[in-house]
This record gives sequence, structure tokens and C-alpha cells, in this order.
Amino acid sequence: MITLHSFFTTTYPGWKSGIKVRHLKACFVTCNHVHSSRRRMLRGVVLKTFSRSTSGGNRWLTHSAALHQKVPMSKFDKDKYVNYEALHNNVKIVRERLGRPLTLSEKVLYGHLDDPKAQDIVRGESYLLLRPDRVAMQDATAQMAMLQFICSGLPKVAVPSTIHCDHLIEAEVGANEDLKKAKEVNKEVYQFLATGAAKYGVGFWKPGSGIIHQIVLENYAFPGMLLIGTDSHTPNAGGLAGVCVGVGGADAVDVMAGLPWELKCPKIIGVRLTGSLKGWTAPKDVILKVADILTVAGGTGAIIEYHGPGVDSISCTGMATICNMGAEVGATTSLFPFNKRMGAYLRATGRGGIAELAEKHTELLVPDKGANYDQLVEIDMDKLEPLVNGPFTPDRANPISQLGKNAKENGWPLEIKVALIGSCTNSSYEDMTRSASVAKQALNHGIKAKSSFTVTPGSEQIRATMERDGIDKPLTEIGGVVLANACGPCIGQWNRKDIKKGEKNTIVTSYNRNFTGRNDSNPETHGFVASPEIVTALALAGDLRFNPETDYLTGANGEKFKLECPHGDELPAKGFDPGHDTYQSPPEVSLKIDVIVDPNSKRLQLLSPFNKWDGKDITDAPVLIKVLGKCTTDHISAAGPWLKYRGHLDNISNNLLITAINAENKMMNNVKNQLTGQYGPVPDTGRFYKSKNIPWVIVGDVNYGEGSSREHAALEPRHLGGVAVIVKSFARIHETNLKKQGMLPLTFANPADYDKVQPSDRVSLVGLDRLAPGKPLKCILKHQDGKCEEILLKHTMNTTQISWFRAGSALNRMAEMKTKK
Repeated sequence: MITLHSFFTTTYPGWKSGIKVRHLKACFVTCNHVHSSRRRMLRGVVLKTFSRSTSGGNRWLTHSAALHQKVPMSKFDKDKYVNYEALHNNVKIVRERLGRPLTLSEKVLYGHLDDPKAQDIVRGESYLLLRPDRVAMQDATAQMAMLQFICSGLPKVAVPSTIHCDHLIEAEVGANEDLKKAKEVNKEVYQFLATGAAKYGVGFWKPGSGIIHQIVLENYAFPGMLLIGTDSHTPNAGGLAGVCVGVGGADAVDVMAGLPWELKCPKIIGVRLTGSLKGWTAPKDVILKVADILTVAGGTGAIIEYHGPGVDSISCTGMATICNMGAEVGATTSLFPFNKRMGAYLRATGRGGIAELAEKHTELLVPDKGANYDQLVEIDMDKLEPLVNGPFTPDRANPISQLGKNAKENGWPLEIKVALIGSCTNSSYEDMTRSASVAKQALNHGIKAKSSFTVTPGSEQIRATMERDGIDKPLTEIGGVVLANACGPCIGQWNRKDIKKGEKNTIVTSYNRNFTGRNDSNPETHGFVASPEIVTALALAGDLRFNPETDYLTGANGEKFKLECPHGDELPAKGFDPGHDTYQSPPEVSLKIDVIVDPNSKRLQLLSPFNKWDGKDITDAPVLIKVLGKCTTDHISAAGPWLKYRGHLDNISNNLLITAINAENKMMNNVKNQLTGQYGPVPDTGRFYKSKNIPWVIVGDVNYGEGSSREHAALEPRHLGGVAVIVKSFARIHETNLKKQGMLPLTFANPADYDKVQPSDRVSLVGLDRLAPGKPLKCILKHQDGKCEEILLKHTMNTTQISWFRAGSALNRMAEMKTKK
């Protein structure tokens, strides 16, 4: 016979021994054999005890390990729990089926399979059906996602979901002024999202809350989680050992509707880290080096999994920085194995229960010994030098020691006009304290930044904690302007006034992307990305030739001084200050909430279903544009001033491919109308063909659609009458988005056939009635001289995705299936 008290003290070494039990409702449990079966016998016992707390009141007695407690996924999801048991069971099934060790990425992914016993699993080939834990949406993409969800006719979302207002706040003056203006300008959209969230059971983070990825990291991410988010930098949460993937809105709608989420089984790229970061090197330099090695397309179709002895030297938020920018190499996502640094961050952000639970299930949250990677990259952080990547692409790495030399040789403007720190990639407390340590040194020598300087806190919690701890003061005292807790210039939301459009200039940022025109819509702005501490140092010098590791600045007294290496605090000693409460919980009863869209609105537009495939081949379709070179989603559907139309498909379609380069004349937004012979804007030409019921195609180059997850880049060509996009290769998210909207994403079987296509060609796609997985499609090119050439096109569509094409879109197919039921 054993008492419950003796059971807990012997079975659980972590039991808090200092508590005196005054009374046990269930005093004794009879057991013939005292061994490990005690754990199974007593697992379901609810032990309610009363002990005298320090305040003299009664309280529940709890086991500190929290092993068998139900731990909520977040403080906002009291009825949704972290379920490592289900993860463990699925992983066990898959491991036994595959008969080999699993990587961490595989454990998390396969642990969320809809049917682990029957699912075909071949890396790079199979399509997995998965059950994500939650959905996160930023306000620019949430508009279209919610408009599509409304079309589903469902009363509530099936999984925990949130909307984050971070993309529509334009940087111009400063935080308070810009936020106030955004609330006025975007009132209609914010009201739509707030009421839509309330009606359909979605959490709503108001404008000023912060950037979606920082909010997710602070509140929702947990080790072993599977999350999808309608933003390409959703992998940020991989810093907490989760598989977090950027998707288009249609994917989010599927999951919110309770359907499995489909993902092509990714390959796994292992990045083994050795050594440790020191001096001026920072976590940002790790991912800048990875981008240098893999290039912007090298991670396509793969998860990047970091491991090795160097991992433990990086903070949790540092790991998030590295995962965040994995999007720039095309990776499906990135993640790190669970460790103590993550546990410390979870506790600091009020999630000690999750930390304890994860620590008890560590074997689930690290790769198996002997796990195999499809590709292995090794980085010795002891030898890593600070990098400044750019301009115009995030994979062009310049070691800080070579930056000035490279700039002079290539004719890049040496003067740094603006230096910008923050963004979803680099706005943690550690980032800001390290940057502040650099700024303090400048102030001690009486100097300020020579470049204009801006600071973007990642969240209200970071802003409030910075203000409380005085971290913002040195940054503003050297000339910095604190912007709103939002994306701002990182996504082109920047009303920049210090230069004219077309003026050649240089900016340095701690952001993630630096595509042409990305930050300020100026194609002549040379954007470079680096760590926030390097950006701060460069701001002080105002010149690309400055190397803080070796060069000197001149103080106000005329004496030269060298900056000491930056230092900062991983976590605030006083804990985080949450700041203002900016969260709106969905009400329990929402039937009477109306979601109104004004039919005359220029910002919002209810969606109409796309037409079904008519069962015929595509014949003599004109080429709308043959794109030359890099074509990102920024080229296909520009952000910046166009963000205000993200909820109005017809209006935003007026930006289709307006910054892509036409191979025919090397010009932007100037294509030939094959019917009239006149040249005009790309969207206008597409609309003209649509008005004549003439389907058209786009022809593109390598890694077409890299960058953002914005599904508008797929919706717009579909809306304007496009039927196919034919390229050398696709970026993952964009290819999926095209499939979802009923477009045909096709690739040249022979990439050299790109050169056979003339901008004046008529294109026929033959055998669409026999379209099947793995079978190429015949394409006939009819040249202007009447001659024809036949080429083959490949596709990656499976049976389900082909049904989307035939139905007109995935949403149409969902409606068909609902009608059949």
C-alpha cells in the first residue's frame, strides 16, 4: 500500500518537496506490485490537495514537471493543448514503417500526418496530407484569405487562427503619427478583418501590436508545432523548433475549413554548425553565409535543419533570425533542435509549462542519431566574418573586410543615405541591446549617425521593454527615428522623401530582402542586408568602406577611436513588459456579427468563382509577356502603395508584372498587343485579351515567383484571363498558389526551349483531357512566320491538383465536394 504523496515523491524526482500536504481527498491507493505500472495506474487520478501558501490561502498542489498536465498551446487557447503524445504515436508508426532514423524535420512533419499508417513518404516526390496546429495571417494576405473563407460557407474556423495587422502601416514621420494615419486610412479594411475575425472565431491583433512573426514567436510558437502562415517569413518560428511554413491564402482556407493541408514531401538540407559567434559576428551572418552557399534557389523544395555543437551558442531569437531568412534561399522552412536557450525564452515569455513539457519530450524534438540529410553544409562560426549581402539580391555576400573594395569596383554608391534596423528578422531584445551598445560608444565620443537612421521594434512587447529599460535612448540620441511596430520599409511601406525616384543611392538594413525597388519602389536604390549591429556601425560612418573591425571613427574632440565589439542581453533581466493590450479575442457567440463589404469599395471586393475548364485544349494563346531574368513576386504583384488593394482583386490586378522586364524590348510594363499591334501596359493588354475571350500565357525564366507568399501573384493572372505560366523553374509557394487558382504551372522539359519562344508566338497546349500526374504536356509554338515548333512541358500536379484545374480553382473544387455530400 502506498500513499499518493509517496507515489509522487518517488516516481517524480522533480516533485516540490517543501510542500506539506494537509489533506488528501484520495488518501491511499492499493497496489500489489509497486513498479513502473504505478505511472499508468495513477495517470488519470486528479489529485486535489490543499496546502498553505505564503499568503495563507488554499491552492492546488501541482507537479513541477507538468508531465501529465494539459498544457494550453497559448494563453489565448485555453481549450487547445500541446499534444506530444499524438506526435510520439505518429512518429513511432512512421519510424517503424521507414526503418531508419528520422531528422527533426521529419519527426515534426510526419508527426502531423493525417494518416501516418497509409501515407506514401518519399522525400522530394510524395505529397503529404498534414494536420497543422494553427494558422497565422498578416493583414495584407488575410483579406483575400478571409474573403475566400467566407465563400466556404462555414460558420467557424476548425483550427486556432489569428490575424495580425502589420503590413498596412506606412513609415513616414514616426511611430505615433504613422500609426494614427494608418488607422484612419485603413479603417475600412481593419473593420472588415476585425468583424470577420470575430464572426469566424479568429484572434485579431490590432494595428500597433507588432509584426506577425514576432507575435507568433512570443505567444504561439512551441517546440514540435506545425504552423502555416500567409507570409513567406513564417519560418521565423523555427527558432522554437517548430515546422512553420509560409503559404498562400487558399492553403490557409483549407486548414481553417478543417481539410488536411497538402505539401510535397520536402528534402532535408542539414547545416552543421561548429564553433561559436564572437566579436562582430551575429546570427544574421550565419544565414547570410547560407544564402551565399545555397543561392536564392538552392533551398527550393527542402527544409533546412540546423544541428551540431555550435547550435547551443546561439540564442533562441538568434535562431529565429536564421530561420526567418531561410525564405531567401527558397527553403520550405528552417528549424533548430530544442535546447535550453529555447526553454529560457519560453519561460521569459510566460510559457514555463510548455518549456517543462518539451524538456520531458526532448527525444521528440531533436534529430535521431544517424539521421540522414539529402545535402550537408558545414559552417565553422569561429571563422565566420560579418557579411553585408547585396545589392539587389540577398545571396550576394560581401565580407565586411571586402565590402568597400567590392563597392568601388562595381560602382555602387559609397555614401549610405539611410540605415534601417529592426523588422521581423532582427528586432529582438538582444538585437536592440547589441545595437544600443554600439550607439552608446558613439555618444561617449560625442558623435551621431551620419546616415539617416530608423528603428523598427518587432512588437509592442519589445517596444515597451526597450522603453522601460532605456534601450531606445542611445538609438534615438544618435539620430534614430523609432517607427511603428510594423513591417514598414522592409516591405516597401515607406514614404521616402530624401531622394527622387530614379536617383542612384545606397541603403543598409537588417531586413531580409533587397530585391530591386523592394524597400522604396526606386529601382536605383542599392539595398544591402546585414546584422543590426553592423548596420548601426555603418550608420555612424555613413560609408560602405567602413569596417568596424579595423577602422576608426573620429570623435567630437578630433581624436580617433575604434568601436568595441557589440554586447547585449539575450533576455531582459526584469522580464518583458507587455505594453498596451492590443489583442481581440473572438466572442463565444458571433451569430449576430455582420461582415459587410461595400459593393462600391475600392479596397474590398467579394470574390466570384473562376470559370471551370471547358474541356478543350488551349489553342493559339498569345504570350502576354516573355519575362527576362529574375522575376519575384514583387515583380509579379508589387507591394508598397499597392498594398491598399490587397482585398480588391480587380483593382490590384492593375499591377500585374509592371516591373518585370520584357525580353522583347528590355522594358518594364511595355508589351505588344498581338491583336492590335500596339504597345501598352501589361495589365491593360491582359484585360484586352480577356475582353475578347482570348486566353493567354506567361513565359518566364529561372526560380519564377521567388520571394513573398502573396497569392495575388497567382490570382491576378487568373483574374485577367491567363491560363498557364511556362518557365524554366518555379519557387515553391508561387507554384502551389498557381495550382490553387486553377492555373497551369508548367516547366520546359528542356530549359533551352525558353529561347525558342518568341514574344509574338501563339501557344497551344495539347492533350489537356489526358493531363495526368508525371506525364508531360505537348506544346506547339506557332511563330509569326507561320512555322511551328513542338516542345514538351512538365508539371508537378497530382490527381487532386489536376481536379483543381478542371474545377477552375481549389475553392471551386471544395464547393463541388460540399455539394456532392
